[in-house]
Amino acid sequence: MQTNFSSEQLADPNTASSNQVLRTCVHCGFCTATCPTFVLLGDELDSPRGRIYLIKDMLESGRPATEEVVRHVDRCLSCLACMTTCPSGVNYMHLVDHAREYIENTYTRPWHERMLRNVLQLVLPRPALFRMAVLGARVARPVRRLIPRGSVLGDRVHAMLDLAPARLPPSSDMQSPQVHKAEGTRRGRVALLAGCAQTVLAPSINEATIRLLTRLGIEVVIARGVGCCGALTHHMGRHDPAMASARANIAGWTREIEGDGLDAILVNTSGCGTTVKDYGFMFRSEPAEWAMQAERVSALAMDISEYLATLDYVPTREAPGLRVAYHAACSLQHGQRVLTQPKALLRRAGFTVVEPLEGHLCCGSAGTYNLVQPEIAGRLRERKLANIAATKPDLIAAGNIGCITQLSGGVPVIHTVELLDWMAGGPAPVGLPAAVAVPA
Repeated sequence: MQTNFSSEQLADPNTASSNQVLRTCVHCGFCTATCPTFVLLGDELDSPRGRIYLIKDMLESGRPATEEVVRHVDRCLSCLACMTTCPSGVNYMHLVDHAREYIENTYTRPWHERMLRNVLQLVLPRPALFRMAVLGARVARPVRRLIPRGSVLGDRVHAMLDLAPARLPPSSDMQSPQVHKAEGTRRGRVALLAGCAQTVLAPSINEATIRLLTRLGIEVVIARGVGCCGALTHHMGRHDPAMASARANIAGWTREIEGDGLDAILVNTSGCGTTVKDYGFMFRSEPAEWAMQAERVSALAMDISEYLATLDYVPTREAPGLRVAYHAACSLQHGQRVLTQPKALLRRAGFTVVEPLEGHLCCGSAGTYNLVQPEIAGRLRERKLANIAATKPDLIAAGNIGCITQLSGGVPVIHTVELLDWMAGGPAPVGLPAAVAVPA
């Protein structure tokens, strides 16, 4: 694609990066076939190719973002299926992230959208506030019928109340900053990103991760000062809060790297993992010391399934004959290109793994997408659940808390690492089908 940026525009690192991305695109349109919003809506401007044209025009003109551009960019899930499909290697992720930051800096959204985004930015990365918000939503759920549907604000309030779980598990001390010693001879030392929303919604995921790793001889560090990865604010175009979160994490992990050392930085929420692996790019224009540390953190970052695949995981229980539908989170299959390891581990644990049709299409979670675009997210959820149901599974395995929340309510959805921990001696995951005979 030909571009026409001025030398002054190209002096900006973000614009220079986007220019290279745009020039890589050859207009082939392969991306449209795997884009969830184009598949649903059939509008070229709701495809990656269409958005690329809109973003190019917006950035080259230097004008503030228009309502049309904002509408179509906002509908993008950042599922990154287009990057898997693209034969030219277009890094759409970096381009759309730049576009969102540009929109945030040049466009004034309606008041109710600004309010919602401010609330999400404030609450979601902070576990204590998020817990209070979820408890408040539970109190408000009985009166949601009084909130009219059919308006942007009303539909989004309903979406938030519908997604709030009926109950919250108690908080877990295992997730606080500390060192979990390996059982037996220590074979490795890793840091685990405990995360933010996941620590409230499903602390059992981090507990299972720690139990399984320490049982395999791996020392697990929850580093002090490490919290939200920054993905939630980064994908809303809010540069400074995202960088502040990333900077705190880089500092916390650097202390561990330069102290007793780390073999890997593990992430069991794939949306977070995609962002942590991109810290090197995010900090490319920062002072050299920060850029170097960010690159080092990104190089050490691994999804939990990637790391477990390097160990000699062996189940210690006989599998109960469960048929497991594996849901490949977009951030894992497209963002990180981790494709085979989770399925191979589940099979090694003794489960029968089945894969639904259209596994490349997003479930509609996509960070905060199901809160800011509930209508499209709801349609994608129903499509995904219908494809999963066709496999007649006993349960669904997934590696991302957003997907687990989005797909809950029918067939039990359980994190992959909880199933692996169970088969290797851990407790049975909460939510197993009632008819399942739990092996001793």
